[in-house]
Amino acid sequence: MKQGRSSFSNRLGFVLAAAGSAVGLGNIWRFPYLAAKYGGGIFLLVYLILAVTFGFSLMITEIAIGRKTGLSCIDAYQKLSRNFSFLGWLAALVPVIIAPYYCVIGGWVIKYFFEFLRGHAALTAQESFFSQFISVAEGGILGNPLLWFAVFVLLTAAVVLFGVEKGIEKASRVMMPLLVVLSVVVAVYSLTLPGAVEGLKYYLLPDFKDFSTTTVLAAMGQLFYSMSLAMGIMITYGSYMKKEEHLEKSVGQIEVFDTAIAFIAGLMIIPAVFAFSGGADINAGPGLMFVTLPRVFGSMTGGNVIGMVFFLLVLFAALTSSISLMETVVSMCMDRLHWNRKVSVLAVTVGILALGTLSCLGYGPLSAVTVLGMAFLDFFDFISNSILMPVVAFLTCILVGHVVGTKVVSDEVEASGSFRRKKLFEVMIRWIAPVCLVVILAGEILKILGVISI
Repeated sequence: MKQGRSSFSNRLGFVLAAAGSAVGLGNIWRFPYLAAKYGGGIFLLVYLILAVTFGFSLMITEIAIGRKTGLSCIDAYQKLSRNFSFLGWLAALVPVIIAPYYCVIGGWVIKYFFEFLRGHAALTAQESFFSQFISVAEGGILGNPLLWFAVFVLLTAAVVLFGVEKGIEKASRVMMPLLVVLSVVVAVYSLTLPGAVEGLKYYLLPDFKDFSTTTVLAAMGQLFYSMSLAMGIMITYGSYMKKEEHLEKSVGQIEVFDTAIAFIAGLMIIPAVFAFSGGADINAGPGLMFVTLPRVFGSMTGGNVIGMVFFLLVLFAALTSSISLMETVVSMCMDRLHWNRKVSVLAVTVGILALGTLSCLGYGPLSAVTVLGMAFLDFFDFISNSILMPVVAFLTCILVGHVVGTKVVSDEVEASGSFRRKKLFEVMIRWIAPVCLVVILAGEILKILGVISI
């Protein structure tokens, strides 16, 4: 490892930070609406199976690469194989593209938290509230999404500025336990609502009649969001991990933390929607959190308080992930350009604000400008999550499974302890994961062409 490179103070610090990265809007926002859309219990079952096989193998690969090389993703891939140095640049593109639009959505979360804090549950429950807000039609400075986007970016930058141990680790040690507590509180409340039992049954009991290829594709795609895979994040965080910390146990703990939060998010949201509409709004899709749930909270006794608590925990989840996205880009600037942390954070913050403005105004003043028929935010999401991430993950599997060999990862894992799932890892990385990733990529391309709907 390079002299003077930052590191997490211990395994708990690493696990909380890495889990914080994994636990984000993908868990709190995307997982529940996908679970609702693809059969509830059957989606949950498929996701859990994939998380402990497919997800585990990709995550331990990336963290091991980071710890072995002690470098961020661009230099890490180059150190493993000069012929695959291009892969580091591809991986580096992912957080560069995601961070700006992710911060835009983070700004939306702050806006909703602010409105519930002011006691405006009824206002957010109005059908037109969200569309007017993101289209910059609400009016006034407090109704401008650019303000909330900037606030979210600056909050993220403030944490990253303090570095790995004093910034990211300390923030994660506070926000992650609070996130768990708040999630459990809201989930328990949700389950006590009249009619929530039907939602609980839908969510927990698999109905194999709802099983389909699209269910598997949706669950595999969700793993990237939920576990921060193929973004260079886990490589960067792995490079900050001390050699003596047990790598497989750490990954197992991240898995449990991440999957548990996604599961609890489903308990928070799906029963509440069933209680509100009898399940009629369960297929609201991406609008579930910003349109349907405010209507649910607006109809509740004490909805302002519950809504405020809910959006506070979503804010914590969004921040822990945005911190990891920004840190990944900052780490690359420090490694490649040899800038210090302050200069790197400043440059990255300015870049995020500039690029994110396109996404922030893409549903309003810039709505007439589209790329491949998509608004800026949707386009950036498609390029990063539907194209680049499966490609990066596939090429990583080829590199580790067939070029440098799985022993590179196995030796790094075993340097700090046992590797109980070694055979699973080898089979997944060499054979099964590459096939799954090709299927995911093909599915995304067919979806954009309108052949299938996922």
